[in-house]
Amino acid sequence: MGRGEQLLIGGTANRGLVVRVGDTVRRPLRPTSPATHALLGYLADVGFPGAPRFLGIDGKRREVLSYIPGHAVVAPYPSWALTDAALASVADLLRAYHQAVASFDPAGRDWPPAAPPPFRAGLVSHNDPNLDNVIFRGGRAVALIDFDLASPGSALWDVASAARLWAPLRPDTDIADARRGRALRRFRRFVDAYGLADADRRHLVEAVICNHDRSYDVVRSGVRAGHAGFADYWTDVADRAARTRTWYLNHQDLLRAALFA
Repeated sequence: MGRGEQLLIGGTANRGLVVRVGDTVRRPLRPTSPATHALLGYLADVGFPGAPRFLGIDGKRREVLSYIPGHAVVAPYPSWALTDAALASVADLLRAYHQAVASFDPAGRDWPPAAPPPFRAGLVSHNDPNLDNVIFRGGRAVALIDFDLASPGSALWDVASAARLWAPLRPDTDIADARRGRALRRFRRFVDAYGLADADRRHLVEAVICNHDRSYDVVRSGVRAGHAGFADYWTDVADRAARTRTWYLNHQDLLRAALFA
């Protein structure tokens, strides 16, 4: 790191490569960066406050983004981040993003892989609303960060991803914090807070399973490409991912019932 650069903790693909410089964040460029920059520019133009602003390219050929003050949720997770109020605020933020981005035209740009066709409706999904990609202030979610994976998808696809990660949707034996024993209730709480229509709810469990598979396909692709961050991450989560997928397949009716009870 150069003088005045502060390493920012979190992330897998860019581990050790994202720094803060004053009120800016510097991140590596990617082949799909121009599409991301167009998206961030659009969000700025429509006045959406919950995303970084793209400010340019620095002398080290890194993208420069505005720094959003607040707290990302990183392990060990603080108790305030696991409350139902915090969960509902993430749903509110995600819905606000979808409303802001609804008129953005993604055509003519090179994006990361899009959501699979059943869950692709023209809207550009964030695609990675993980806990460490949401900024909180005063216990409330105020911004999404890390739009590297954003690509054509749908609101349903993002809701599936966020609910899967924030509930979290996995066996209780793999939940070691205050959310244990509450995953199904939190699943319903998130979906209700977002206001997902019944037509989408009927496809949400299928979207959750597909989103799980797609997410870990990305990780395994990174491992095969020799990416150290993905390799370390996969070592930690491979067994849990397999247990979770089995749990999904064995409890589809239970997951669907949680949405309509």
